[in-house]
Amino acid sequence: QVQLVESGGGLVQPGGSLRLSCAASGRTFNSYAMGWFRQAPGKEREFAAVITWIGGTTYYADSVKGRFTISRDNAKNTVYLQMNRLKLEDTAVYYCAAGRGLAADARRYDYWGQGTQVTVSS
Repeated sequence: QVQLVESGGGLVQPGGSLRLSCAASGRTFNSYAMGWFRQAPGKEREFAAVITWIGGTTYYADSVKGRFTISRDNAKNTVYLQMNRLKLEDTAVYYCAAGRGLAADARRYDYWGQGTQVTVSS
C-alpha cells in the first residue's frame, strides 16, 4: 500500500508561481513512478508531469512543458511540482499519483492523493 498526501495549493495571480508537494509513504513506493494530474471543474482529469524514483526521468504534458518542473527528494520521500508563469487555465485540483512507468494515462496509476486546489485569478 502507498499513501500520498499533497500540499502547497492556494490562490495565485496570473504569472505567479506555486510549489506543490506530495509526501509518499508505504512499503514499496520507491518502485513506482510519481505523477501529477489535474482536474478543472467540468473537465476530465488530465496528465501534467511524471518522474521516476530511480534515475529521475521526467515527462511533461505539452500544456505545462517549459513552465512546470517535477522533481523528487528521495531522502524525504517527497515529489514536487514547481509551477511558474501560471495561467488562468491552470486552475484545477492537482493530484499526486503513484504508477508503473512513465505514463500519461491515469489508468496506469494505482494510488492517488486527496488533491490540492490551485486557483489562478487576478
